[in-house]
Amino acid sequence: MTTEEQPPTAPPPTSASTSTSTSTSDHAPAPRPARPVALITGVGRSIGIGAGIARQLAASGWDIAFTYWTPYDRRMEWGAEDGAAASIAEELAGAGARTAAIEADLTDPDTPARIFDEAEQRLGPVTALVLSHAESVDSGLLDTTVEAFDRHFTVNTRASWLLIREYGLRFRGGSGSAPGDDSGPAPSAAPGTATGRIIALTSDHTVGNLPYGASKGALDRITLAAAHELAHLGVTANVVNPGPVDTGWMNDELRTSLTRGTPLGRLGTPQDTAHLVDFLCSPQGQWVNGQLLKSNGGAAS
Repeated sequence: MTTEEQPPTAPPPTSASTSTSTSTSDHAPAPRPARPVALITGVGRSIGIGAGIARQLAASGWDIAFTYWTPYDRRMEWGAEDGAAASIAEELAGAGARTAAIEADLTDPDTPARIFDEAEQRLGPVTALVLSHAESVDSGLLDTTVEAFDRHFTVNTRASWLLIREYGLRFRGGSGSAPGDDSGPAPSAAPGTATGRIIALTSDHTVGNLPYGASKGALDRITLAAAHELAHLGVTANVVNPGPVDTGWMNDELRTSLTRGTPLGRLGTPQDTAHLVDFLCSPQGQWVNGQLLKSNGGAAS
């Protein structure tokens, strides 16, 4: 990589037409331009934020590895969506992306390394890591159990740290490296360039949702530390707070209340979050680093 190299961007779409040639010799078709790989966690439901991000990045020219964990959805009130992973993968493939759907139990500390192993084996080195998984079960200061507290921090904080650490240990996007080169420690990036991306989704909800909000607050600190500790690799790291996004977990009363508290008079959508993540993953987003960004329509905290 030269010092002038920019972050990965979506390849131009290939033309559906065939060019004419005066030569009578046969020519092999040009190879498809390489697409960078994004690893997105928490893509278990077609209406979720993670799925929305996956669709947007696929449309922008990324190959997509994504994780899901059906047992979590099964114990939530919305239930599991049968065949969601296969359906999402098929949709992403329709946008031109190669995909790898990986069922992953993030309570297991060995899982992050296995996720990266499978993503790399099936798609290649990961350029962007998007953390959109979550454990979220409402409880307050007085009724949170130790088990619930520990589970939230295991999934939302520890697993996220292990995923970010694994990404930092494997990232090969620094100056002078080639995709897939595992010949040694990743070299430092040229000053002022950034090719890698880490984006974590967070929440400032704490009242009545203590373990979720507290574990997400810890995730914020870990991600923002990565903006400095992984800077020599050419990696940016940011946190995105999507605000209230109705993905099936709100009742009518909460939906009405939250809508009234938003100046634009509507709730957020997965697409709103996906557009911001897409920008942060683009070459134009490389100067945004070490930030906690609110994409919530001005909703009051």
